[in-house]
Amino acid sequence: QVQLVESGGGLVQAGGSLRLSCASSESISRSYTMGWYRQAPGKERELVARISSGGSTNYVDSVKGRFTISRDNAKNTVYLQMNSLKPEDTAVYYCNGAFLWHNYWGQGTQVTVSS
Repeated sequence: QVQLVESGGGLVQAGGSLRLSCASSESISRSYTMGWYRQAPGKERELVARISSGGSTNYVDSVKGRFTISRDNAKNTVYLQMNSLKPEDTAVYYCNGAFLWHNYWGQGTQVTVSS
């Protein structure tokens, strides 16, 4: 069982920044991809950003140029740097780890952007 623990969420004004962290109990170098998803009230969960074991990344169009995903294999941690935040970024953000044997989720961290 892999544990993914998110941190770094909170309340921020529009235009501000936050950095989310996802600490894994398993070596993330054993994952295919690590990613961040989000779910706003009344909406489906959506992929925000994903990074492969080789370091390639992809982002949902709405965050391109504002968010950056990165990974530190030595610390088994994945980050999501979020800049120029907008009220529509408000959601619960979930860390996801796609490993060979299973797909794991963190418990989520709330991000609220006030206008």
